[in-house]
Amino acid sequence: MPIPILEITPSTQNQRVEGYEVPDEDDPINYRLTNTSSEYEVNEIIWAAYRQIFSEQLILKSNRQLSLESLLRNRSISVREFVRGLGKSEVYRQLVGETNSNYRLVDITFKRFLGRATYNKDEQISWSIVIATKGLHGFIDAIVDSEEYVQNFGDDLIPYQRRRFNERPFNLVNPRYSDYWRTRLIQIEGRSYYQVRTYGTGEPEKQVARKGIPDNFLAMARSIVTPQVNYQRYKDRAINQTRSVNLPDMTRQGSTVKPAVSHTEVALPYRYVSTDPKA
Repeated sequence: MPIPILEITPSTQNQRVEGYEVPDEDDPINYRLTNTSSEYEVNEIIWAAYRQIFSEQLILKSNRQLSLESLLRNRSISVREFVRGLGKSEVYRQLVGETNSNYRLVDITFKRFLGRATYNKDEQISWSIVIATKGLHGFIDAIVDSEEYVQNFGDDLIPYQRRRFNERPFNLVNPRYSDYWRTRLIQIEGRSYYQVRTYGTGEPEKQVARKGIPDNFLAMARSIVTPQVNYQRYKDRAINQTRSVNLPDMTRQGSTVKPAVSHTEVALPYRYVSTDPKA
Protein backbone atom coordinates (compact mmCIF):
# COMPACT_ATOMS: atom_id res chain seq x y z
CA MET A 1 0.00 0.00 0.00
CA PRO A 2 1.59 3.31 -1.03
CA ILE A 3 2.07 5.92 1.66
CA PRO A 4 -0.02 9.04 0.92
CA ILE A 5 1.65 12.42 0.73
CA LEU A 6 1.51 14.31 3.99
CA GLU A 7 -0.54 17.47 4.23
CA ILE A 8 1.47 20.61 3.50
CA THR A 9 0.75 24.20 4.39
CA PRO A 10 1.94 26.41 1.50
CA SER A 11 3.96 29.47 2.41
CA THR A 12 4.03 32.80 0.60
CA GLN A 13 6.27 32.83 -2.45
CA ASN A 14 6.68 35.18 -5.36
CA GLN A 15 4.95 32.80 -7.74
CA ARG A 16 1.85 32.72 -5.51
CA VAL A 17 1.42 36.50 -5.33
CA GLU A 18 -0.35 38.32 -8.12
CA GLY A 19 1.16 41.58 -9.23
CA TYR A 20 1.82 43.88 -12.14
CA GLU A 21 5.17 43.36 -13.85
CA VAL A 22 6.82 45.45 -16.54
CA PRO A 23 8.26 43.21 -19.28
CA ASP A 24 12.05 43.22 -19.39
CA GLU A 25 14.96 41.00 -20.38
CA ASP A 26 14.66 38.91 -17.20
CA ASP A 27 11.25 37.57 -18.13
CA PRO A 28 11.29 33.84 -18.97
CA ILE A 29 10.83 32.78 -22.58
CA ASN A 30 7.91 30.45 -23.24
CA TYR A 31 9.11 27.58 -25.42
CA ARG A 32 6.07 25.88 -26.95
CA LEU A 33 6.19 23.09 -29.49
CA THR A 34 2.97 24.22 -31.16
CA ASN A 35 4.56 27.56 -32.05
CA THR A 36 7.44 25.98 -33.95
CA SER A 37 7.55 25.90 -37.73
CA SER A 38 11.20 25.08 -38.44
CA GLU A 39 13.93 22.75 -37.28
CA TYR A 40 15.79 25.68 -35.69
CA GLU A 41 12.86 26.40 -33.36
CA VAL A 42 12.63 22.73 -32.38
CA ASN A 43 16.33 22.80 -31.51
CA GLU A 44 15.70 25.85 -29.33
CA ILE A 45 13.07 23.90 -27.39
CA ILE A 46 15.44 20.96 -26.91
CA TRP A 47 18.28 23.14 -25.65
CA ALA A 48 15.91 25.03 -23.35
CA ALA A 49 14.83 21.72 -21.80
CA TYR A 50 18.46 20.69 -21.29
CA ARG A 51 19.27 24.01 -19.62
CA GLN A 52 16.25 23.78 -17.33
CA ILE A 53 16.46 20.11 -16.30
CA PHE A 54 20.19 19.35 -16.48
CA SER A 55 21.31 22.86 -15.43
CA GLU A 56 23.96 22.95 -18.13
CA GLN A 57 24.36 26.06 -20.23
CA LEU A 58 26.71 24.17 -22.56
CA ILE A 59 25.37 20.65 -22.92
CA LEU A 60 27.91 17.85 -23.17
CA LYS A 61 27.66 15.49 -26.11
CA SER A 62 27.66 12.50 -23.77
CA ASN A 63 24.67 13.90 -21.84
CA ARG A 64 22.39 14.30 -24.84
CA GLN A 65 19.36 12.01 -25.05
CA LEU A 66 19.28 11.36 -28.79
CA SER A 67 16.36 8.94 -28.70
CA LEU A 68 14.16 11.45 -26.88
CA GLU A 69 15.25 14.21 -29.26
CA SER A 70 14.28 12.08 -32.25
CA LEU A 71 10.84 11.33 -30.82
CA LEU A 72 10.24 15.01 -30.12
CA ARG A 73 11.35 16.10 -33.58
CA ASN A 74 8.92 13.61 -35.13
CA ARG A 75 6.15 14.82 -32.78
CA SER A 76 5.82 11.28 -31.41
CA ILE A 77 5.94 12.60 -27.82
CA SER A 78 4.91 15.87 -26.23
CA VAL A 79 7.16 18.34 -24.46
CA ARG A 80 5.86 17.02 -21.16
CA GLU A 81 6.98 13.47 -22.01
CA PHE A 82 10.35 14.81 -23.17
CA VAL A 83 10.84 16.53 -19.82
CA ARG A 84 9.77 13.34 -18.04
CA GLY A 85 12.37 11.37 -20.00
CA LEU A 86 15.13 13.81 -19.06
CA GLY A 87 14.22 13.43 -15.38
CA LYS A 88 14.35 9.64 -15.65
CA SER A 89 17.63 9.60 -17.55
CA GLU A 90 20.84 8.25 -16.11
CA VAL A 91 22.39 11.71 -16.50
CA TYR A 92 19.88 13.26 -14.08
CA ARG A 93 20.45 10.41 -11.65
CA GLN A 94 24.21 10.96 -11.69
CA LEU A 95 24.17 14.78 -11.65
CA VAL A 96 21.40 15.29 -9.09
CA GLY A 97 20.06 12.07 -7.60
CA GLU A 98 23.29 10.47 -6.41
CA THR A 99 24.95 13.68 -5.20
CA ASN A 100 22.26 14.90 -2.80
CA SER A 101 20.15 13.81 0.10
CA ASN A 102 16.47 13.15 -0.52
CA TYR A 103 15.50 16.50 1.00
CA ARG A 104 17.75 18.49 -1.30
CA LEU A 105 16.80 16.31 -4.25
CA VAL A 106 13.18 17.31 -3.67
CA ASP A 107 14.05 21.01 -3.54
CA ILE A 108 16.20 20.95 -6.70
CA THR A 109 13.66 18.88 -8.64
CA PHE A 110 10.85 21.26 -7.66
CA LYS A 111 12.90 24.19 -8.90
CA ARG A 112 13.58 22.58 -12.26
CA PHE A 113 10.28 20.83 -12.93
CA LEU A 114 7.75 23.06 -11.17
CA GLY A 115 9.58 26.38 -11.41
CA ARG A 116 9.49 27.07 -7.67
CA ALA A 117 11.34 26.15 -4.49
CA THR A 118 9.83 23.95 -1.83
CA TYR A 119 7.63 25.77 0.64
CA ASN A 120 9.24 24.46 3.81
CA LYS A 121 10.88 21.45 5.41
CA ASP A 122 7.52 19.70 5.73
CA GLU A 123 7.13 19.56 1.97
CA GLN A 124 10.64 18.17 1.58
CA ILE A 125 9.92 15.46 4.14
CA SER A 126 6.60 14.63 2.51
CA TRP A 127 8.07 14.15 -0.97
CA SER A 128 11.17 12.38 0.32
CA ILE A 129 8.79 9.62 1.43
CA VAL A 130 7.75 9.30 -2.22
CA ILE A 131 11.40 8.88 -3.20
CA ALA A 132 11.90 6.25 -0.52
CA THR A 133 8.84 4.23 -1.59
CA LYS A 134 8.73 4.71 -5.38
CA GLY A 135 12.32 5.54 -6.26
CA LEU A 136 13.54 8.33 -8.52
CA HIS A 137 11.40 7.35 -11.50
CA GLY A 138 8.24 7.22 -9.41
CA PHE A 139 9.14 10.59 -7.90
CA ILE A 140 9.56 12.16 -11.35
CA ASP A 141 6.25 10.68 -12.50
CA ALA A 142 4.47 12.05 -9.44
CA ILE A 143 5.77 15.56 -10.15
CA VAL A 144 5.15 15.60 -13.90
CA ASP A 145 1.66 14.15 -13.44
CA SER A 146 0.80 16.52 -10.60
CA GLU A 147 -1.97 19.07 -10.90
CA GLU A 148 0.46 21.94 -10.35
CA TYR A 149 2.63 20.91 -13.30
CA VAL A 150 -0.32 20.38 -15.65
CA GLN A 151 -1.94 23.66 -14.64
CA ASN A 152 1.19 25.77 -15.18
CA PHE A 153 2.96 24.07 -18.08
CA GLY A 154 0.58 21.54 -19.61
CA ASP A 155 1.79 19.19 -22.35
CA ASP A 156 3.42 21.74 -24.62
CA LEU A 157 5.51 24.13 -22.50
CA ILE A 158 9.04 23.81 -21.16
CA PRO A 159 9.11 24.46 -17.38
CA TYR A 160 10.60 27.77 -16.29
CA GLN A 161 11.16 29.67 -13.07
CA ARG A 162 7.98 31.50 -12.19
CA ARG A 163 8.19 35.06 -10.85
CA ARG A 164 11.91 35.45 -10.23
CA PHE A 165 12.87 38.49 -8.14
CA ASN A 166 16.38 39.42 -6.98
CA GLU A 167 17.77 35.89 -6.97
CA ARG A 168 19.77 33.60 -9.17
CA PRO A 169 17.92 31.46 -11.70
CA PHE A 170 17.18 28.00 -10.37
CA ASN A 171 18.80 26.27 -13.32
CA LEU A 172 22.15 27.93 -12.53
CA VAL A 173 22.43 26.45 -9.04
CA ASN A 174 24.99 23.68 -8.94
CA PRO A 175 23.53 20.78 -6.94
CA ARG A 176 26.77 19.15 -5.89
CA TYR A 177 28.46 21.62 -3.60
CA SER A 178 26.60 21.18 -0.33
CA ASP A 179 27.54 19.90 3.10
CA TYR A 180 26.05 16.53 2.26
CA TRP A 181 28.17 16.09 -0.86
CA ARG A 182 31.42 17.21 0.80
CA THR A 183 30.86 14.85 3.73
CA ARG A 184 30.15 12.03 1.35
CA LEU A 185 33.38 12.64 -0.51
CA ILE A 186 35.34 12.28 2.71
CA GLN A 187 33.79 8.93 3.61
CA ILE A 188 32.85 6.45 0.85
CA GLU A 189 32.39 2.69 1.31
CA GLY A 190 33.72 2.79 4.86
CA ARG A 191 37.08 4.21 3.85
CA SER A 192 38.38 7.72 4.03
CA TYR A 193 40.23 9.54 1.30
CA TYR A 194 42.70 10.59 3.96
CA GLN A 195 43.83 7.09 4.81
CA VAL A 196 47.43 6.40 3.87
CA ARG A 197 48.49 3.23 2.11
CA THR A 198 51.43 1.15 3.32
CA TYR A 199 53.95 0.77 0.54
CA GLY A 200 54.96 -2.79 -0.20
CA THR A 201 51.94 -4.56 1.30
CA GLY A 202 49.25 -2.59 -0.53
CA GLU A 203 46.98 -2.78 2.52
CA PRO A 204 45.48 0.46 3.88
CA GLU A 205 46.63 1.48 7.31
CA LYS A 206 44.15 1.67 10.16
CA GLN A 207 45.53 5.01 11.20
CA VAL A 208 43.93 7.96 9.48
CA ALA A 209 46.06 10.89 8.42
CA ARG A 210 44.07 13.34 10.48
CA LYS A 211 46.17 16.30 9.47
CA GLY A 212 44.76 15.98 5.97
CA ILE A 213 41.16 16.53 7.05
CA PRO A 214 40.20 20.18 6.44
CA ASP A 215 38.52 20.72 9.81
CA ASN A 216 41.49 19.36 11.75
CA PHE A 217 43.91 21.33 9.60
CA LEU A 218 42.07 24.59 10.28
CA ALA A 219 41.98 23.83 14.00
CA MET A 220 45.72 23.17 13.96
CA ALA A 221 46.36 26.39 12.04
CA ARG A 222 44.34 28.40 14.55
CA SER A 223 46.28 26.85 17.45
CA ILE A 224 49.63 28.06 16.14
CA VAL A 225 50.80 31.12 18.09
CA THR A 226 52.74 33.45 15.84
CA PRO A 227 55.46 35.34 17.76
CA GLN A 228 54.86 39.07 17.75
CA VAL A 229 57.79 41.17 16.52
CA ASN A 230 58.29 44.58 18.15
CA TYR A 231 60.00 46.50 15.37
CA GLN A 232 60.42 49.65 17.49
CA ARG A 233 62.33 47.69 20.15
CA TYR A 234 64.63 46.12 17.56
CA LYS A 235 65.24 49.53 16.03
CA ASP A 236 66.21 51.16 19.36
CA ARG A 237 68.45 48.23 20.21
CA ALA A 238 70.30 48.53 16.91
CA ILE A 239 70.81 52.29 17.41
CA ASN A 240 72.22 51.83 20.92
CA GLN A 241 74.62 49.15 19.74
CA THR A 242 76.01 51.34 16.97
CA ARG A 243 76.48 54.23 19.37
CA SER A 244 78.38 52.12 21.92
CA VAL A 245 80.90 50.71 19.45
CA ASN A 246 84.46 52.20 19.93
CA LEU A 247 86.19 52.60 16.60
CA PRO A 248 90.04 52.62 16.61
CA ASP A 249 91.87 55.87 15.74
CA MET A 250 93.40 55.37 12.29
CA THR A 251 94.66 58.96 11.80
CA ARG A 252 98.40 60.13 11.75
CA GLN A 253 97.98 63.14 14.02
CA GLY A 254 101.14 64.01 16.14
CA SER A 255 103.64 62.18 13.91
CA THR A 256 106.82 64.26 12.94
CA VAL A 257 108.35 61.75 10.60
CA LYS A 258 107.88 62.71 7.02
CA PRO A 259 107.85 60.09 4.39
CA ALA A 260 111.06 59.96 2.32
CA VAL A 261 110.49 60.02 -1.39
CA SER A 262 113.53 59.59 -3.65
CA HIS A 263 113.95 60.50 -7.33
CA THR A 264 113.44 57.63 -9.65
CA GLU A 265 115.28 57.40 -12.94
CA VAL A 266 112.89 57.15 -15.79
CA ALA A 267 113.97 56.10 -19.27
CA LEU A 268 112.42 58.86 -21.29
CA PRO A 269 112.12 58.56 -25.04
CA TYR A 270 114.60 60.31 -27.31
CA ARG A 271 117.24 60.60 -24.52
CA TYR A 272 119.97 60.01 -27.13
CA VAL A 273 119.30 63.46 -28.49
CA SER A 274 121.96 65.93 -27.39
CA THR A 275 120.90 68.68 -25.10
CA ASP A 276 123.38 71.07 -26.71
CA PRO A 277 122.67 70.99 -30.40
CA LYS A 278 125.24 72.45 -32.75
CA ALA A 279 124.35 75.21 -35.11
